[in-house]
Amino acid sequence: MTKIDDVARLAGVSTATVSRALRGLPTVSAATRRRVLAAAEQLQYAVSPSASRLAGGRTGTVAVVVPRITRWFFGTVVEAVEEFLHQAGYDLLLYNLGGREQIRQRVLRTANLHKRVDAIMLVATPLRPAELTALAALDLPGIIISSGTVVPGWPCVRIDDVAAARTATRHLLDLGHRRIAHISGDPDDELAFTTHLDRRRGYREALRAAGIRPDPSLDVESQFTIDGGTRATAELLARGEPPTAIFAACDEMAMGAITALRDAGLRVPQDVSVIGVDDHDLASVLGLSTIAQPAAEQGQLAARLLLDPLGTRTTGPYAGRVPDQRVGGGRDDTPAPPVILPTRLVVRESTAPPRAH
Repeated sequence: MTKIDDVARLAGVSTATVSRALRGLPTVSAATRRRVLAAAEQLQYAVSPSASRLAGGRTGTVAVVVPRITRWFFGTVVEAVEEFLHQAGYDLLLYNLGGREQIRQRVLRTANLHKRVDAIMLVATPLRPAELTALAALDLPGIIISSGTVVPGWPCVRIDDVAAARTATRHLLDLGHRRIAHISGDPDDELAFTTHLDRRRGYREALRAAGIRPDPSLDVESQFTIDGGTRATAELLARGEPPTAIFAACDEMAMGAITALRDAGLRVPQDVSVIGVDDHDLASVLGLSTIAQPAAEQGQLAARLLLDPLGTRTTGPYAGRVPDQRVGGGRDDTPAPPVILPTRLVVRESTAPPRAH
């Protein structure tokens, strides 16, 4: 196996010069670079990407932290981020917190990331004060996807969750519904993120704008899962008169709501309309009305914003389309305005006017 020492002997230069020449650094003359490249080609010497990165003070790796990789939104985002990083020559180091507090502390409260990654991406992961201090001490570039927390100097790529919830609720109001329930996230979840708070706010704002006072008995909290939606809807039905419509904070909860309604002998949408948020891959199969959010696009854009300041030339649908965004790591810590991607209402078979209309 050819080593860098072999290339150096053939080219008549030091190994350090070979390294600089093959990395394209400007400190090597054109003639020397040509001699080194010719020697490397003759000996069929291939540069080790990891060695080249370390020599340049880089790991070539980005840490991505998600609450639960099994959820549709997180999985879709991570897949898009990984594809973008791969094309740019970077690796992805995934930290799936998965509801395990000990993993959260190991990742976010220690120097576990020190010298292992070049940058950090938090996907809907809120930070406690001690965790925020630990990340700031690492002095690494970072970015946030979706809501969660605010890190000084880190930009955020997300949708407007309040506006998305208002749109979903207004759709039900426009159909003639007035008794509209909301099933949302559990604030006691140890990895709870803030998305559900924004969507509840949008739901209530839409009701108040229509002259309807939000009814606490129509607001049930549970997990952002199909099972969570099933349990929340079952609890909702056990409270008395069923609503004529349900706004679920995510599509997976909406799917669980449809299951619970059918188990209770109620038809969707004839008896109860259901709408969610996401445009999950199964939403069209189930005929679920929803607020579609660009999950993959959020991942791609966040990866682009994270790599650009690292000196990596990126291409793709968002290259050059977003104004300068600071990504921390010793840079200006003035909060950057969030990059908000649009959502859209997708009407399918799960919503219709109430029977009285």
